[in-house]
Amino acid sequence: MNKYFILICILISGGVVISCNPADQQQKTNNSTMNSNVAAGKDISIDHLSPNTSHQIYTKAEKGVTSIDTLAYCNKLKALANGDTTGLWPIKTHPFPVKGAILPFKRIVAYYGNLYSKRMGILGEYPPKEMWKRLNSEVRAWQETDSTTPVQPALHYIAVVAQSDSMRDGRYCLRMPDNQIDSVLTIAKMGNAIIFLDIQVGHSNVRYEVPLLNKYLKMPQVHLSIDPEFSMKEGHIPGRKIGTMNARDINFCSEYLAKLVKEYKLSPKILIVHRFTQGMVRNYKNIVLRPEVQIVMHMDGWGGPTLKRSSYTDYIYREPVQFTGFKLFYKNDLRKPPHRLLTPTELMQLKPQPIYIQYQ
Repeated sequence: MNKYFILICILISGGVVISCNPADQQQKTNNSTMNSNVAAGKDISIDHLSPNTSHQIYTKAEKGVTSIDTLAYCNKLKALANGDTTGLWPIKTHPFPVKGAILPFKRIVAYYGNLYSKRMGILGEYPPKEMWKRLNSEVRAWQETDSTTPVQPALHYIAVVAQSDSMRDGRYCLRMPDNQIDSVLTIAKMGNAIIFLDIQVGHSNVRYEVPLLNKYLKMPQVHLSIDPEFSMKEGHIPGRKIGTMNARDINFCSEYLAKLVKEYKLSPKILIVHRFTQGMVRNYKNIVLRPEVQIVMHMDGWGGPTLKRSSYTDYIYREPVQFTGFKLFYKNDLRKPPHRLLTPTELMQLKPQPIYIQYQ
């Protein structure tokens, strides 16, 4: 992929579960199992909740008990699986998120880029008002395509940009100044958008770069994205070879975000991981899922519709982690016939359906 360089379970303790079908002994057993496992802090299989049984879960937030609608959550995961019968999707076991989770209740539609460059993405290509006019058009298109899922607009800002030169510290990456990130925060307020700060580490690493963004990541509207393409663990110049990250890198980011969520009593953070080759993400089975962090494996390659679908199948579908994303390039996707972007309707046919959509 071509990029340009310049200079992002509920704790039922004290809660009550009411079933509308008390005669269904099997469902009682399943609910009992679910409640015991949740109370013990264990991961829960979504099969413990039957889509045919309506029940409400009540918790007391004033006592510090986090809550989500677990039935709606599980049903939404099943809907996103889009009829997949392989057993890969939906993910059979993962923790329910703490209160305030965006995913899977909303679909995120984001504009990607950097304010210093018109070539790195649409976020920096147009003045804010024009950018918002275009982003709102995409938001409406997605809302019309899937009226069951509200759309959350987002700005995906490259806060650490990989470089072809070593820079003063030899890390081959350039960190954006605070005033530029502050500008993105201001632009986001124009459309009630959330923000992703994207990191291209170059010869640096997430353990060094992520904490430098702490003042922003502790804000409730700011989330994180990491780009393995520009993680040059073998010392290559960024952009000349495709880089890689492993489960340890992703787990560090997830743990760091989880600590912020706990310390500042935040809603779950979202962690985007870019991917479009097999080697970009290694040891995916060792990625740890946490109630405080929602991980999106994001299909980031450009090309024609057939190539993009096959990449999604090979690297996102076949190696399930938690949620999925899909990137569309306004320019690069049009370089070869049939010279068009995949439409929201076409993307909704994927298994699983992506819950994060990014335009560059």
